[in-house]
Amino acid sequence: MYRDHTKTVRIGNRVIGGGNPILIQSMTNTPTEDVAATVEQIHRLEAVGCEIVRVTVPNIEAARAVGEIKKQISIPLVADIHFDYKMAIAAIENGADKIRINPGNIGGPDKVAKVVKAARERDIPIRVGVNSGSLERSLVEKYGGVTAEGIVESALDKVRMIEEQGYQNIVISIKSSDVMMCVRAHELLAPRTNYPLHVGITEAGTLISGNIKSAIGLGLILNQGIGDTIRVSLTGDVTEEVKSAKLILRTLGLRKGGIEVVSCPTCGRTKIDQIGLANQVETLAAEFPHLNIKVAVMGCAVNGPGEAKEADLGIAGGIGEGLLIKKGKIIRKIPEAEFIPALREELEHWQ
Repeated sequence: MYRDHTKTVRIGNRVIGGGNPILIQSMTNTPTEDVAATVEQIHRLEAVGCEIVRVTVPNIEAARAVGEIKKQISIPLVADIHFDYKMAIAAIENGADKIRINPGNIGGPDKVAKVVKAARERDIPIRVGVNSGSLERSLVEKYGGVTAEGIVESALDKVRMIEEQGYQNIVISIKSSDVMMCVRAHELLAPRTNYPLHVGITEAGTLISGNIKSAIGLGLILNQGIGDTIRVSLTGDVTEEVKSAKLILRTLGLRKGGIEVVSCPTCGRTKIDQIGLANQVETLAAEFPHLNIKVAVMGCAVNGPGEAKEADLGIAGGIGEGLLIKKGKIIRKIPEAEFIPALREELEHWQ
């Protein structure tokens, strides 16, 4: 398992690599210099389970805001830098726990050296990020297009730029919106480095397409033992990224905790508002992240009782009513209007 043998890297108050738990990351979409808005969004991310957060630092106002934001949050803060090495140094000086750069686009080796010097003074990691969309022309020509091989070569070239400065506090990120190219790139990279890898499918899309592409891509990558932190990139509310990442990790058996909700797809036999009920239960479940149980929401009497009995807690629907089932036993029959209150009562007193 590659992730068991990657280097350990400290990011603020968290540690990744070396077999430590895979951490969930997201990124704010507020103007970073708007401290109040950015902090509010980070607090929402923290509430749903985000463990590392990244903010963009395109100007000096954003770099200065990093320090103020850090005072008001409890998770590590990563500064995302493009083009201007001075913004990387400013973000470091203002307390960023990690910086993300592409060493190839911040001004040449002398500028990279200055950034590394600032990072070394505070012993903070540098995430070397390479996306397929910004692959160098020379590598596109060498490989006859944008390829997994080109992405990996580019990333390792950029890592060497940092290593040549005598610095090895590094995290690597290689991303593509082409799912199978991204998977292949990680398969090629993992055996060639022991630095922790941040994984994700970039520009994955909206909630539906983005979740499907991310689940497939991240599932294939993570299941091979690759990846130390993850981000699900979605065009939508940032908290949805975290919720999706948690579910991907739980589904792969890489994370415990949190309620797993299973529900039937409905059919002509369904005589309750199965779709509405399932969505309400998903929302309810998010309020109990400390519970590691399965809750079933079933719509009819054919498979409902059996499926609900296999879960820790469940509803098996009938005609405007249903059975409340707990730990394999029928507790009582309740009207449809009482489904959610009954489930809440059970969860609040779960033993």
